[in-house]
Amino acid sequence: MAADQYTFEDPTKKYADIDTTAQYQEGSGLDSQLEETADRGEKSYRGTGRLQGRKALITGADSGIGAAVAIAYAREGADVALSYLPEEEEDAKAVVALIEEAGQKALALPGDLTDSAYAKGIVEKTVSAFGGLDILVNNAGKQQHVEDLAELTDEQFDETFKTNVYAMFWTTKAALPHLAPGSTIINTSSIQAYSPSENLVDYATTKASINAFSKALAQQLAPKGIRVNVVAPGPIWTPLQTAGGQPTDVLPEFGEQTPLGRAGQPAELAPAYVFLASGESSYVSGETLNVNGGMPTP
Repeated sequence: MAADQYTFEDPTKKYADIDTTAQYQEGSGLDSQLEETADRGEKSYRGTGRLQGRKALITGADSGIGAAVAIAYAREGADVALSYLPEEEEDAKAVVALIEEAGQKALALPGDLTDSAYAKGIVEKTVSAFGGLDILVNNAGKQQHVEDLAELTDEQFDETFKTNVYAMFWTTKAALPHLAPGSTIINTSSIQAYSPSENLVDYATTKASINAFSKALAQQLAPKGIRVNVVAPGPIWTPLQTAGGQPTDVLPEFGEQTPLGRAGQPAELAPAYVFLASGESSYVSGETLNVNGGMPTP
């Protein structure tokens, strides 16, 4: 049997066959164009029916962490709607195929989350296609490194906030009327919220905002039986890193600063999102689950 997420392994040696490389991609980046392909769990994630009958909407679900979560959710028994940029269609089609291969419904929703009408509309389309919604994962993110604040443009600052924070607000607000008790919202923060890099000022600020938004909303929605939690990844090998998220020349050493000594893979994030979406975490709300290779957080 191929190794799955339950296999006992030395975490410092896991994925030793994947070397991050000094690659640059234009635009938002594609999984299919990574020189060293990231592991999204395509061959390894084993479902056990933990989300049977659930209906999920995941933003940024075409590649990286979002794709890994979509694959895992489908294999756990959930129907999955995927939000992604139109230029990411190639990656999205591959994820849709994997969801359908798992025997679940997939709904492709290309568009730009910085457009409030689109960010709100994906909720209605998901509810219409699936007959409801009970898991919302706000995962889409924009990250572009800028070495000097004087070079950080108003346009980039605005687009980073609209992608990472405003879209989360718009989509969550649209989803609330459809979320029954037992539903869950999971937002994606980052180690950058706690240990910000000097060249990611705008991105780090949005990730700290996501933590605060989520913890406040968790208190507001708890009496309604709706849980809100956060996953905060560390350095994870995704197309975002090669598309300006990090300086190209540092990518060969990407993740080596973690105590585990390597970058994480998207497949290593999926179980955290499954846990927070499942009934196993019924007494967990307002929590930030750090999956960062051992990097200390408050």
